[in-house]
Amino acid sequence: MFVKQLLPAVLAIGSAAAQTCTVSTTTVNSQAEATKLASCRTVKGSVVVGPLAGANIDISGPREITGDFSVLDNGILETFSSSSLTTVGGSFTMRNVTKLSSLSFSSLTSVRALSWQSVTNLNTFTLGPLSKADEVTISDTFLDALDGIDLAKVNKFDINNNRRLKKFTTKLASLSDNLNIQANGIGLEISLPNLIWIANMTIANVTKFQVPSLKVVNGSARFDSNYFESFAAPNLTHTESGDISFVGNGALNNMTFPKLTSIGGGLLIANNTGLDKVTYFSQLTDVGGAIKLRGNFTEVDFPKLNIVKGAFDVSSTGDITKSCETLQKAAPSAQGGDGRVEGTFSCTSNNDKANEDTNGQTSDSGNVDTGSGDKSSAAGLSFNAALLGLAAVAALASAL
Repeated sequence: MFVKQLLPAVLAIGSAAAQTCTVSTTTVNSQAEATKLASCRTVKGSVVVGPLAGANIDISGPREITGDFSVLDNGILETFSSSSLTTVGGSFTMRNVTKLSSLSFSSLTSVRALSWQSVTNLNTFTLGPLSKADEVTISDTFLDALDGIDLAKVNKFDINNNRRLKKFTTKLASLSDNLNIQANGIGLEISLPNLIWIANMTIANVTKFQVPSLKVVNGSARFDSNYFESFAAPNLTHTESGDISFVGNGALNNMTFPKLTSIGGGLLIANNTGLDKVTYFSQLTDVGGAIKLRGNFTEVDFPKLNIVKGAFDVSSTGDITKSCETLQKAAPSAQGGDGRVEGTFSCTSNNDKANEDTNGQTSDSGNVDTGSGDKSSAAGLSFNAALLGLAAVAALASAL
């Protein structure tokens, strides 16, 4: 039974197939009820496939659903399809649909949001391909590819906990809110060759991440616990307001930022145990927050650094005495430098515990250590890494 009976609007243009059917919410509980929708060219309202609708549901006939299109808490559905549907005005949602293995919406090109979560048996799907969406979430599926999703722009894109996913390439050029990719299959390779502008990104547990055209990050770019050996952003020029951080990427040994001149927030590089130097920011002049570095470095260099509005805090398990001597020239005047660093300055060599300090701690001792081996430099003023860009430490400089 339908939750609310279909009410055909007066749009009969020569045949019943041209009708607009006006509903609030229509619940499909069987294939027979799905077939009743075939006379509707447009369903003005939302459609829900009930939890006991059957193993195979085909909703062909309608070209557009103006509201939401949902399958929730269904442990029976195995195949789900429509040859006619092109547009979902609301969210196309599947949640906790545990037996679905095949999904085919070969004409679907536009949705407001795509949200597939806990569709744990889905290993293949066909879309129009999907070329228009504001938000996409794909979580906890059995998919090994996302070839039916081909968006040029999107607000939010979240891909997580898809254990078989190995590769994703998309023509995405701009992303206005957040890109989140984490906890997917080991060996996942991500390629975004056309991405030029992005608001924020959080990337974790990937083996390859390519953004050769990226020019601007409006917010923050965070890379945690990845498997890639190198990272390149050859065309990135600046972040408007947020941070750049690399934490716990154990295989990382090389980075490329040849055009990066300013970071609106802070720079955090910590516990990337394969990274033996930080000399990849040759054009960086302005940092709106703090710089914090923790690792196994033997060399640290920022040759064009002009201003750091927060703290400058470096600690290494290796000997960076010479680097500390050079970097100290940028310290606040109260610490013997020329004031390019507005917060406190700390640089420590031979700290066995340098890689353990990845939680945003920075020293406010006011002492410049250029190789004494002092292992207590991690103590002091605390601020969360996510708040590096706030430059709160700059206030400390005014008291010096």
